[in-house]
Amino acid sequence: MTNSSVAPRYWLMIATLGFVWGATFLLIKLALDGITPFWLAAGRIGFAALLLCAVWGWRGFKLFKGEANWPSLVIIGILSTALPFMLISWGQQYVSSGFTGVSMAAIPLMVLPLAHVFVPGEQMTLRRLIGFAIGFAGVALLIGGKAFETSGAALEAYGRAACLSAAACYSVSSILTRRLPPVDPVGLAAILLVIGCFIIFPAAWAAEGPPVMPDTRTLMIAAILGLIPTAGANLLRVIVVREAGPTFMTLTNYQVPVWAVVLGAVFLGEDLPPSMLLAMAMILGGLGLSQLGRLKRLFGRGG
Repeated sequence: MTNSSVAPRYWLMIATLGFVWGATFLLIKLALDGITPFWLAAGRIGFAALLLCAVWGWRGFKLFKGEANWPSLVIIGILSTALPFMLISWGQQYVSSGFTGVSMAAIPLMVLPLAHVFVPGEQMTLRRLIGFAIGFAGVALLIGGKAFETSGAALEAYGRAACLSAAACYSVSSILTRRLPPVDPVGLAAILLVIGCFIIFPAAWAAEGPPVMPDTRTLMIAAILGLIPTAGANLLRVIVVREAGPTFMTLTNYQVPVWAVVLGAVFLGEDLPPSMLLAMAMILGGLGLSQLGRLKRLFGRGG
């Protein structure tokens, strides 16, 4: 597949990822009533790793389809799961939730120059840059005053640095994932989660002590988090990054805050910002501008 041509199934995948990851914030908020943050992250990564390893084993534990690159694989596993999970969990103690949302929305702006340099066929253009900038501005408008307001915490600067570092982890891991030699997507998704387990479980034990058995409701929520936004979404993410490119994958990052706000309003009674419609128009307009060529080809061939 050429970088300029993206099949309709990949558009469906990023739409699904945007909704799933947007709903994740709602589930995490509910789960944290009965479990600590690091052990929640460890539980969802561990459960997802078991699920994908079972599927991977059924497929014969195939991974590299020729040349192997284990050093990059280990780095990707660290940068795509355990490290950003821990950075966000720690950083959110000292920053506003709005700032975390803006940090994640900055991922496309980080990926764009990295892909330009390190991924053939992912050249940065002025139109794409403007489109992503408009989308980022739309996210900031959607989040509103909470986007950059101070939390008053003594460690706020370090918390912000942690959130931005998590965004950088996701950005670099996407580039490295794209640059891997031919690899089985299920095996790749599974092994990345296994690598994450080797980091997140000792870290959770060190930070929060031995795990405490949560109640049934919390276990159910953690299982859903492991099954859908971790195992399922991680597999989709690997497929999109490998086959459609890391820049295209970043379109999910502008959808996530929209779904998080909408679902928070529907299920948690949170306020919908009055600027919601304008923000959504900016986000969709920015994404449309950044992907104008691909959209023309998509609809020009009848989807």
